[in-house]
Amino acid sequence: MLYFIIICTVVAIISLITFILYGADKRRAINGKWRIPEKTLLIFSFFGGASGGTLGMILFRHKTRKAAFILVNAIGLLWQAAAIIFAAIYLI
Repeated sequence: MLYFIIICTVVAIISLITFILYGADKRRAINGKWRIPEKTLLIFSFFGGASGGTLGMILFRHKTRKAAFILVNAIGLLWQAAAIIFAAIYLI
């Protein structure tokens, strides 16, 4: 049970950070300031933050035309959901 809670908490925290990064990058793009590298956004999205990245793309209308972001977030959502389902089945 404890491992399941830890996994869910880690995914939630990384998703929140990813969401904030997408919002910050969008704001910086609008204001013409230094941007967060795309590689950073993609890494956060893939390694635990796909739900935050997807939500950030939709709410901030940011990186929605870039195929890499759509693909990475979709794959990230799939594997993160699978990890949580696996944890729910085998760790609870």
